[in-house]
Amino acid sequence: MPEEVLFKFERQMDRADIAEYLRSVADSLEAGDPIGLEAGGESVTMTPPARPTFEIKAERETSSSAPDGPGELGLEFELEWDEGEEQADGDGNLKIE
Repeated sequence: MPEEVLFKFERQMDRADIAEYLRSVADSLEAGDPIGLEAGGESVTMTPPARPTFEIKAERETSSSAPDGPGELGLEFELEWDEGEEQADGDGNLKIE
């Protein structure tokens, strides 16, 4: 399925500032409120359903020219849902420490 990017933001930030943004998203999710994103003249507001799919991924990207060399580490959090549909239950539990 083709992907249309509705909003994108990327910048190095202090961990405390990132935590503040994540906390704002968590508060909106918990309250069932819409989540609004705005930066650089772009904006989007989305309202996740009561049970979206939550994906978390830890990854290492390496250069194809040096696959054994140091890579870039990443941690991605993603919420997904079909427009207009509630999501079914998934398998397993997640623990974040």
